[in-house]
Amino acid sequence: MLTDGDPFPAPARRVWAVGALCRAVADALEARFNPVAVRGEISGFSRAASGHCYFQLKDAQGQVRCAMFRRSAGMLTFSPRDGELVEVTGRLGVYEQRGDLQLVVESMRRAGQGALFEQFLRLKALLEAEGLFDAARKRELPLLPRGIGIATSLGAAALHDVVTCLRRRAPHVPVVLAPAAVQGSQAPAELVGALESLYGVAAQGTIDVILLVRGGGSIEDLWAFNDEQLARTIVRSPVPLVSGVGHETDFTIADFCADLRAPTPTAAAELAAQPLETWVSALGLLHERLQDATWRRLDRASQRLDQAAAHLGRPSTRTAQQHLRIERQAQRLRFALGARGQRAHDQLARAEERLRAGLAERMARSERRVERLEMRLQLLDPRLVLQRGYALLTDAASGHAITSVAQAQPGQAVRAALADGEVDLRVQPGPGAPA
Repeated sequence: MLTDGDPFPAPARRVWAVGALCRAVADALEARFNPVAVRGEISGFSRAASGHCYFQLKDAQGQVRCAMFRRSAGMLTFSPRDGELVEVTGRLGVYEQRGDLQLVVESMRRAGQGALFEQFLRLKALLEAEGLFDAARKRELPLLPRGIGIATSLGAAALHDVVTCLRRRAPHVPVVLAPAAVQGSQAPAELVGALESLYGVAAQGTIDVILLVRGGGSIEDLWAFNDEQLARTIVRSPVPLVSGVGHETDFTIADFCADLRAPTPTAAAELAAQPLETWVSALGLLHERLQDATWRRLDRASQRLDQAAAHLGRPSTRTAQQHLRIERQAQRLRFALGARGQRAHDQLARAEERLRAGLAERMARSERRVERLEMRLQLLDPRLVLQRGYALLTDAASGHAITSVAQAQPGQAVRAALADGEVDLRVQPGPGAPA
């Protein structure tokens, strides 16, 4: 443009088309930076149905949009997660449709946490082998805790989230806070001290559950919860302990040692305290059931009382009826005793008669039998035989009876028993026998 009196005219200004400007910027970036390596924390990671991945890389000073196409994403050796610190290589350019700066990522690896991750895996394997992660030692949370202990940082957003949740769900449950750093080199020791102080409160019966909470972050930010001493302290908890560390995708050694892992600090508070309205509703329902049961029982008792009163009648009338019944029973008893006594007397007399007749007959039979036996004995008496001229010979020396000629030897002394006495004899040889 020319002006009067200006000896040096200004050069003509170039007007860029938008697309041309984007391409020019992209060419400048290509010439100045590419290929480029960038280190940052993943944020907003997503994987499309096409297999392409989209996310941002950020740090405290800025962020850049990233795209990782399916071919490069298929070569990943791990699953990227929000909050992870990574190093990527790629080409910086401009996404012309939006005019955004975009980094097309060609490769990705964990940054600054390779050694940490290996250390995490070694400690996890050691504690798992010792049984610190066993499901058998995990305890259920109490339904109605008398108090809840919280171990976290005073300045942590997690503390605000947990306290807000507990005030909303269970304002009647007291909360005991044990502050401790949740990040940095001093954090593990402070967390152990905070838990030990809560264990002392639990021993007094003041709290029934403990929450160990912290918000999300990178593996370096959460590294305090991968401490071995903290893990062993968690296992020694006298009451159930809930770990709510990081986001849902974050896992630490503390999560494996705790009785229960919550995906977030707020979820840990929700698990530890049931809503007050739930218990109020339950109590109301129980009150109605108890009231109905009480009324039903009173109705049944009243009905039984009415039935008993109708059956009993007036006491005086019932007493008279009982007296009359007793008199009739007594009269029947006296009559029965009189008739039964007479019959018993008659029966006794007849039995006595039969007994006497039986004894007399038995005595007569016994006498006749004795007579017959006596007669048989007399017939067997040897003296009667001797009186008929017979004699009983016995050996004079041995007294044995001699019943055969063969038993008598010449010269043998024998004794003959006769009817009126005994005679000693000696056997003589028979005719023709040698002398």
